[in-house]
Amino acid sequence: MSKTKLIIQKNGSIKIEGDFEIMDSEGTVYGLQGRAALGLCRCGQSANKPFCDGAHRNNFECEAKAFDLPPMKTK
Repeated sequence: MSKTKLIIQKNGSIKIEGDFEIMDSEGTVYGLQGRAALGLCRCGQSANKPFCDGAHRNNFECEAKAFDLPPMKTK
């Protein structure tokens, strides 16, 4: 089993790689047909949501740079 990676791509999708499953809000699993990598839409323009279909090209600009989150709050 490989470690799951999420890669936030510049002006594009969230690429997910590794051992994963994706469920809808009701807990139904999407049939991924053995894929070990795919793109998740983050622009909202895909006709195939939650998966990326490339509809964002030339219409979506969002560059995410990694940073450290603040410590979690504890009671």
